[in-house]
Amino acid sequence: MPRNLTRDLLERGRDRQLRLAVTGLSRAGKTAFLTSLIDQLRHAGLEARLDLLPAAREGRLLGARRVEQQDLGVPRFPFDRALAALDADPPQWPAPTRGISELRLSIRYRPSRPGWIGGDTRRLTLDLFDYPGEWLLDLPLLEHDFASWCRAQRFDGERAALFADWQREVAKLDPAQEVDEARLAEIAERYAEGLRAAREAGFSDLQPGRFLLPGELEGAPVLQFFPLPGLDGADPSVLAQLPPESLYATLARRFRHYQQHIVKPFYRDHFRRFDRQIVLVDVLGALNAGPERFEDLSRALTRLMQSFDYGRRSLLSRLFAPRIDRLAIAATKADHVTPEQHPRLTGLLQALLAEPLKDLRFADVPVRALSLAAIRATEAREVDHRGQRQPVLRGTTLEGEETLLFPGEVPAALPDAGFWRRQGFTFTAFRPQPRDGGALPHIRLDAALEWLIGDKLT
Repeated sequence: MPRNLTRDLLERGRDRQLRLAVTGLSRAGKTAFLTSLIDQLRHAGLEARLDLLPAAREGRLLGARRVEQQDLGVPRFPFDRALAALDADPPQWPAPTRGISELRLSIRYRPSRPGWIGGDTRRLTLDLFDYPGEWLLDLPLLEHDFASWCRAQRFDGERAALFADWQREVAKLDPAQEVDEARLAEIAERYAEGLRAAREAGFSDLQPGRFLLPGELEGAPVLQFFPLPGLDGADPSVLAQLPPESLYATLARRFRHYQQHIVKPFYRDHFRRFDRQIVLVDVLGALNAGPERFEDLSRALTRLMQSFDYGRRSLLSRLFAPRIDRLAIAATKADHVTPEQHPRLTGLLQALLAEPLKDLRFADVPVRALSLAAIRATEAREVDHRGQRQPVLRGTTLEGEETLLFPGEVPAALPDAGFWRRQGFTFTAFRPQPRDGGALPHIRLDAALEWLIGDKLT
């Protein structure tokens, strides 16, 4: 057995190794979260602001350093490149995730009750995993065959205009006709264009996710399929008897290949290895985009969270069959609303994920909801307004303009029709604040760390 693998098994047996998945859909802030998390732990004991993490508050957290990861075939999370973007003049947001990456930290701390075993200090190995949000959307595909997946796709409402070109072409097709490979590739590209347009318009529930970020699969036949509308009344036995060269059989075959050779290995090799997870959600972006996008986000997140394996761990399961035994769900970009709105933001997140949270609590999986800003971009201020103190945000827009604004109120529960008629919330994108040589400024990242790893630092 390789030396590194033996050491990892021993560390997991002693509960001194933790695998943390940072997940969330596209633009939820995963890269910013990971960059700030690593930066805070590396600055622990110095400039880091981690008062809500007991080990840091009590002076027991000594710091962290990057060490060689277990899987040398997976790219390392580009922490240095992300930090360089934030340190640029003017500061820039790090580039979003384009593929799988991971990073291993060795965290050194003093236990709260020192003993002779292990000396005065201990170490926790923390493996961090990052994945493109687009690829996560594929996990729910494993519950479908091609026909049921076709029936589950939605192209109504505002989506209809985004997929209009594709819908015109696909409406001309007969599932029983012999496939024309060139024509199939052309229509598949029209479908991919619709997915990309829908993502830019703020929609989240988009499949297949690899069409949005194909990587090395770009141009491969496995990415040349699409749903066939109008199968609701079709007889499954008739569809199953269509010849292999038919359009339907070809699309179904490519869908199965995509499931078996793209989605399943991704789930098996990565997502089944996690011990803990944080799901990042851009609630404010969806709130700003309107009711269809907001409902679309809820649907996508509900399907996504049903794809993970949650449950408590024993020693044997930690070694040989890991499951996610603690979960955090976080509404990101909390610095885009004034502080008194933060409890409402957390409440709205819980309402958005009400059904998955019920299932998790029934399974006795510890879960915590919170709002945070992994890298702070604004400062809270108060101004006089008609003789009263009005909370506002001060920040610099991406275009370099300093601004003072009140973005609006976050609804305490799921928005009703009256809220959408008023559309009383405005999301403004800001530049990150300079860190001035210290740790990155944040809001409640230490609360997330306390929930996700704090029990291992006692």
